[in-house]
Amino acid sequence: MSRGYDGPEIDDFRDSGLERERASSDRDSSRGRATDWQAQTSIRLKLQKVREAESSSDHAIAQNREHSHDSPPAVSREGRQAALLKEHNRSHYANRHRTYSLRPSEIHALTEVGKFRVVGVDDLATLAYNDDRERMQSDLRNLAHQGLVEHRGTSPLKNESRRVLTLTDQGQRLIRRQGFVPDDQAIYSGLVKPKEAEHDADLYRMYHKAADEIERNGGKVLGVQLDYELKEELYQRLGRAQARGQGEIQRLKETFARDLNLPVVRGKVSFPDLRIEYGTQENEIARLDLELATRHYHAGHLAEKARAGFQLYARSKDAAGLRRVRDEHEITAAILSL
Repeated sequence: MSRGYDGPEIDDFRDSGLERERASSDRDSSRGRATDWQAQTSIRLKLQKVREAESSSDHAIAQNREHSHDSPPAVSREGRQAALLKEHNRSHYANRHRTYSLRPSEIHALTEVGKFRVVGVDDLATLAYNDDRERMQSDLRNLAHQGLVEHRGTSPLKNESRRVLTLTDQGQRLIRRQGFVPDDQAIYSGLVKPKEAEHDADLYRMYHKAADEIERNGGKVLGVQLDYELKEELYQRLGRAQARGQGEIQRLKETFARDLNLPVVRGKVSFPDLRIEYGTQENEIARLDLELATRHYHAGHLAEKARAGFQLYARSKDAAGLRRVRDEHEITAAILSL
């Protein structure tokens, strides 16, 4: 049984946002009161819908945890990983003046860490090793011994720190030179912002929640983009255009943002934490933008991300508080639990 979110369809809340309808000033007072009542009723119905979706999501998470050791179908992520874990033999991969010895599950672990920059050890065990921690530890020892991955902590305080993995520069180069991922898939090494490691590590779990649902609906994930890559691409285009003196900055920024399928909310480009590109059953290319909301998000943050059409997630410990803020400000967007 898949551990992914098993609630509403992905696109149910893509167009959600602040839905405040107000009566026109030239209508009579009774018509105005009726319109206000209709607007409030509409908001209440939409909020009820997202609460039901969240309840369904939370229930599915609990069920998935209970059945996490059930035999998965062969087409699922767990089924594919079970096939990888059956392969024990290692092959040799030459990279300039050095040869590395890797088996398929180790290559998979390398590419998973590289695509997301930082991955929690516990999440890797669950999502890439089907909870086979002994096998994971064996693989990680081999990868670390060959200088391909590094173990890190997310905090200098031991009781608050979380064990995470990052690629070394060697690991990044090996993936690229051996073609372990498509050329257009970004691969990262090291930490850019250590203070954000805790947040960034949760993106891997968020990705799998959405990716599992995409696959259940017959889609196929083609690639992943983090906000680093999206920002870099936008601002590189903007820099080149400015150097050529091609026009007013804000207009260019909005034009390039739309070219990259990035939403512009009230004149501001909104970047998701994570974008999944996938193929649909109809052989079309689609994108799903995901945002991990934290307890620090105020109503303005939530409203902006909702208007942008992002699929919102939150850690279980943060979800209830964020949903209260959402309800108080009548932001009609589902906030799903990790």
